[in-house]
Amino acid sequence: MSLHNHWRHGAFGALGLNNRTAVLFALFCLSIASLHPVSAQEKHAANSDSAPVATAEQTPSSDATSQSNEADNPQPKTDSQNPDDQEGQQTRRILFIIPNYRSVSVNARLPPQRFKEKVWLATQDSFDYSAFIYEGIIAGIAMSQKSEPSFGQGASGYGLYYGHSFADGTIENYMVEAIVPTVTKEDPRYYTLGHGGFFKRTGYAVSRLFITRTDSGKPTFNVSEIAGAGGAAGISLAYYPTESNPWVKTYQRWGSQLIQDGLGNLAKEFWPDVNKKIFHNKY
Repeated sequence: MSLHNHWRHGAFGALGLNNRTAVLFALFCLSIASLHPVSAQEKHAANSDSAPVATAEQTPSSDATSQSNEADNPQPKTDSQNPDDQEGQQTRRILFIIPNYRSVSVNARLPPQRFKEKVWLATQDSFDYSAFIYEGIIAGIAMSQKSEPSFGQGASGYGLYYGHSFADGTIENYMVEAIVPTVTKEDPRYYTLGHGGFFKRTGYAVSRLFITRTDSGKPTFNVSEIAGAGGAAGISLAYYPTESNPWVKTYQRWGSQLIQDGLGNLAKEFWPDVNKKIFHNKY
């Protein structure tokens, strides 16, 4: 946040509103260039939306298994034939619509993600068809509240709100799920707790905004979430209108992204229960 003069007076700060397209295009090119070959397990998971997220990952090494067992996942590994082992099983989508690629089923033991895998994870979340719908809803809410009066109303105003909202979400995804986690060697995935009372699991889900795992499986402060979301909010100064209080808006966007991610964690945590008890694992 100390880069105020750089954003406002430097070459990057001189970018017009439509340059958000260039930012998104650069991120998308980076993701395409970084795609990794799809493994047999990933192909199998892609063919079935009901398959647990964990099946889309590689078979973990023994070191990763022991470290993951110690960190942040208190349940012991159970026999796959045991019905109790079906608790907390994540699917690749929530309600067959919302992408759920970051979620890891209870008792799953996964290897660390490589940079290419983290970039691909952010790409899936950013350019999934549901992301265009979600950002459209966020844009409609922002326009109804006239959060940026200079955008105006009507179709043209909504187009500006939509473009900025989509840029906000996409840049935040890449910062939180790929760029910062690579630098800090953190795991951007959400590891489901899957047991305990409502308040315990709710507290756990919210706490994942501040606590995550390193690539080696150890608990650590979630720099990826806090700094990543903050960095994305700072980048937004490049394509939002210049105002008398730009930093107030920046902090608001930062807080908004954290709230959205926190609600997303709650949805991930309780989705297996909803899917089992209400939809009978239909999704």
